[in-house]
Amino acid sequence: MRLTDFWTRLEESFGGAYARSLAADQSIAGLGGRTIDEALAQGEETATVWRAVVAAYPDRVPSRLR
Repeated sequence: MRLTDFWTRLEESFGGAYARSLAADQSIAGLGGRTIDEALAQGEETATVWRAVVAAYPDRVPSRLR
């Protein structure tokens, strides 16, 4: 998954402002307690990060974006 696709999906799921806040501030267990921003900065694959987001917020991510 391209990084631009990742951000588009995150923003569609959470809204633009909240997506950026979520990425910077919320630790996700599926990312080893890292934030989205930390995981991406440390070279984690975007698809892996996306799967962790979906697992952490299954009610927020529309099925068409999973």
